[in-house]
Amino acid sequence: MSKQIRFNAFDMNCVAHQSPGLWRCPGDQSWRYKDIEYWQDIARIAERGLFDAVFIADVLGTYDVFDGNDLAAIRQGAQVPVNDPVQLAAVGAAVTEHVGFGITAGTAFEHPVPFARRLSTLDHLTKGRVGWNVVTGYLPSAARNLGQHDLVEHDARYDHADEYLEVIYKLLEGSWEDDAVVRDAESGVFTIPEKVHHIGHHGTFFDVPGIHLSEPSPQRTPVVFQAGASPRGVRFAAENAEAIFIGGPTKEVARSTVQRIRKALVDAGRGPYDAKIYLLSTIITDETAAGARAKHADLLSYASVEGTEVFFSGWLGVDLAGYDLDAPLGDVQSNAIQSALAAFQGDNERGETWTVRDIVRLGGIGGLGQVFVGSPSEIADTLQDIVEETDVDGFNLAYATTPGTFEDVVDLVVPELQRRGVYPQEYAPGTLRHKLLGAGDRLPANHRGAQYRVGGPLSTIDDVTGTGRPGPASGPGRATA
Repeated sequence: MSKQIRFNAFDMNCVAHQSPGLWRCPGDQSWRYKDIEYWQDIARIAERGLFDAVFIADVLGTYDVFDGNDLAAIRQGAQVPVNDPVQLAAVGAAVTEHVGFGITAGTAFEHPVPFARRLSTLDHLTKGRVGWNVVTGYLPSAARNLGQHDLVEHDARYDHADEYLEVIYKLLEGSWEDDAVVRDAESGVFTIPEKVHHIGHHGTFFDVPGIHLSEPSPQRTPVVFQAGASPRGVRFAAENAEAIFIGGPTKEVARSTVQRIRKALVDAGRGPYDAKIYLLSTIITDETAAGARAKHADLLSYASVEGTEVFFSGWLGVDLAGYDLDAPLGDVQSNAIQSALAAFQGDNERGETWTVRDIVRLGGIGGLGQVFVGSPSEIADTLQDIVEETDVDGFNLAYATTPGTFEDVVDLVVPELQRRGVYPQEYAPGTLRHKLLGAGDRLPANHRGAQYRVGGPLSTIDDVTGTGRPGPASGPGRATA
């Protein structure tokens, strides 16, 4: 197998991310999520392991589907308390040179103008090592907290996100020309006004007539991450994403999802491998197989059944408190993560219908992803087999305990994969985009966002002069360029 396996560290600015209850395990340091030093340690570990990125999830509400309230979520520390993810990119970049940082931010709850500036700021501060995980939201509590009665219907959230991305692309790609900033001390001109364009966006959800407030950053548009696997989510990912994260309790589910994404990329006018696809997974390993299995058994003893039900109720959009543990989910509808619900309404690897007990047992460690337990050699065999059978590009690694799970992968699994010639030996130079795709720092020409560049087929200039700046460009007391 010639494909190089890739890793991300999957984390969140909280205590219990994917594995509720394991914060109680001796040695777990997730309670240090409030400390800069903790996040810098995570960044250094990921870079030592040649990970592509530290990918940081986020929510803006509590998990309150289980039993109709958020008491269990608060009690278990299930993604609450949770701090903002955005600052962590700069914190980690300050002590590393290569590893990227994927920050999660939703399209439903913040206007694109200030968010576009935040993206440019991070891309400048990280020297082009930032990515944006685009989410449309799945927690009703988040919608209510921000003044909405409930979540907008699933597919309509993506319609809104389409326009949100359009505004972002216009601001980041089409507002400033590359040579707009001249810093000419002699003439007194810092920026040539004619090279900064008002985007003139007037759409269904947003009116943004003006300019982007930041000068172009190394990548202009950060690498676009996305995790939707529903039919509407896959279409959105195919048009926008450069790194796509998928879950799946079985290899069959993962393989089917990858096939749909590769086809959708082609349908969107891109190449089938123009986006890297990462499978959510958790690796439990030790020097020996027996040691790994003993470690897994110990970790399971700290897993919280209640916390797992809290998470899966939120992810599936179904209140599991009302189910018998040995009952299947049945034919229910959801406005949450539809692909997750569909996966657990099918059959498990034994060919049997998933029950709530199966779901809770599976999700005690690693959430919606698969858990691999074994020696470094066994883990390497498993990862190579999954890449071969499903055509994923790599693995989005959730932790059981942090930083211990990441350290085990870096110290034990990465060297074994390198010995087999299926894992990078060093980082490629350049920005996160170039490291991932090897085609330069900026969006490729066949990407949706590239069409909004100055002079591109979808660019707009909202003025009457064509200069990108309405009104007089010169006059008494003005310097001209």
